[in-house]
Amino acid sequence: MNTRFTQALGIANGYTYSATVVVNPPTSDLVLTQPQLWRGLEMKAADPLEFVPGMESCKIIEHYDDGLLREILLRGQRLQERITFTQPITVHFARVGTPGWIINTISESDFGLLLTFSFAMAFAGIPSGSEEEQQYGGKMRDNYRRAIETTLATTRRLVKAGQI
Repeated sequence: MNTRFTQALGIANGYTYSATVVVNPPTSDLVLTQPQLWRGLEMKAADPLEFVPGMESCKIIEHYDDGLLREILLRGQRLQERITFTQPITVHFARVGTPGWIINTISESDFGLLLTFSFAMAFAGIPSGSEEEQQYGGKMRDNYRRAIETTLATTRRLVKAGQI
């Protein structure tokens, strides 16, 4: 990812990753619409336990016109995130007090609806650019890929249940 871009978002150095998946591949048992997917992302921001593997708790601290502030417990680590919604395409999660951000983006293509998860993180106590950072970042990358799959599966389940 572009260093100038990550610096503008609060990360001078650190591990970056971005992955895009087709939302409705031919094997999908339910075709999600853009409004349904957007609603799923909003629900994930407010109550991520069903959407994000490893998420242990979430408490909304404050609501804003364009988002919210939440405190989460993720794999034993307590974090605060300022979430900003740019409806209907982007949810931006900015870590508070520690460098890092996550962006979920809905887009369209010749393949149909796409969902992209991107992140940049600096890992406390791990030197930037080190082999240790690459190994730890690889684990996080795998977790985020699972989060994409879980987000889509949970959104489909909620649509089928009439909750979206």
